[in-house]
Amino acid sequence: MSETGIAARIAGSVAAIDAAAWNALAGENPFMRHEFLTALEDSGSVGPGTGWQSVPIIISSDSGPPLAAMPAYAKGHSQGEYVFDHAWADAYERAGGQYYPKLQIAAPFTPATGPRLLLSDASLAAPLLAAAEQLCLQNGFSSAHATFIEPEQVPLFEDAGWLPRKDIQFHWLNHGFARFEDFLATLTSRKRKDLRKERAIAQEGLEIVRLSGNDIKPRHWDAFWHFYQDTGLRKWGHPYLTREAFDLFGERMGDRIVLVLALEEDEAIAGALNFIGGDALYGRYWGCTKQVRFLHFELCYYQAIDIAIERGLARVEAGAQGGHKLARGYEPVETTSAHWFADPGFRTAVAEFLEREREGVAADRNYLERRTPFRRPG
Repeated sequence: MSETGIAARIAGSVAAIDAAAWNALAGENPFMRHEFLTALEDSGSVGPGTGWQSVPIIISSDSGPPLAAMPAYAKGHSQGEYVFDHAWADAYERAGGQYYPKLQIAAPFTPATGPRLLLSDASLAAPLLAAAEQLCLQNGFSSAHATFIEPEQVPLFEDAGWLPRKDIQFHWLNHGFARFEDFLATLTSRKRKDLRKERAIAQEGLEIVRLSGNDIKPRHWDAFWHFYQDTGLRKWGHPYLTREAFDLFGERMGDRIVLVLALEEDEAIAGALNFIGGDALYGRYWGCTKQVRFLHFELCYYQAIDIAIERGLARVEAGAQGGHKLARGYEPVETTSAHWFADPGFRTAVAEFLEREREGVAADRNYLERRTPFRRPG
């Protein structure tokens, strides 16, 4: 497509696009950065045989750098997305349609909020979304789905007629805390006691270390790979990331990573991997080879709070699901995805479903907000 001297094109991979030009659009969200997305490509975590085929969309003038970009994937299934549309796929195929392939606009395997339209100017959102729709129509894709959209960009999708879908995650919010004890002071006395007890039990007999940048050695990634495999096999049936992906994360963006390990007699028995953004810490993967009471909470939630406070970050996003985060000071936060369908009749059916679903999500959030562990006036 072309409009006012610009044109949209499909690149064969993010790696085919200049890193500096891509990152100038992506900003500080680690999962939109060229380093992260190409690590997935180069490690074989996405690409042939995975059901995730990279088809990034670029808008540029004839001779200049990209003016806008979209991390997009042709998907042959609905795995690794964390916004579940399996029921839509089943319904559409029972009605005689073909749901796959579809277009996924996302950071693969990453339920973390961020920009999904990488823009030098907001006016480019409409042509970028129109290009995504045209890609679907030209290739027989049933639909396009943008997941975990940062709140500021949701209106751009709605203005283009995409259907919003709401869900809930649990984020820790930093209200100007200088230390962990300041955060504890906002909780009820019983919850303060519970959290201190959990941390003491989890840390007993262990050494907790945090590693970033060049301090993360191959042996640390070897240990974490075992943790990740254990979690992946239990939760997803198979790990999404290859072993090489972790090496590439360390090489290309180690300064944006904090690897937290629990050591018992100098042997790593558990770990949690965090990515650092401009204003947030993103908890991504966890695993262990030895079960220790409350250690999951310590490494994934309490250590993340410590890190966010030390670095002056505004929030911690600890991933999808997990109502147990609520009791540990993580608050219910609305997340949004947006969906476009080629079939007008199916779009109407999904729109009616989403309207009912949003009512339920709003009721759930109200319920959860009344059950946070924070002290209340009076």
